Amino acid sequence: MAEPLIGPESGEAAAPLAQLSFEAALAELEGIVQKLERGQLDLESSIQAYERGTALRQHCAEKLRQVQLRVEKLTLDREGNAKLAVFEES
Repeated sequence: MAEPLIGPESGEAAAPLAQLSFEAALAELEGIVQKLERGQLDLESSIQAYERGTALRQHCAEKLRQVQLRVEKLTLDREGNAKLAVFEES
């Protein structure tokens, strides 16, 4: 019997993405992947899970991008003094 698409361990409907932290979204995504890999969902539920998983992956990627923009790194200037600089993607 297929399991309905629900939030992790809660028995409640999946939460709106905007309300999920990175950690919560990643945990839900991992749960979806496990269910799909184990074949625990019927076809329609699998499609819904895949769509939710795709949205969760995008949500996690955006959360990481937002954090990356906020990260600062410690660098040394020409005189060897420490200073903070905005993180630059390499």
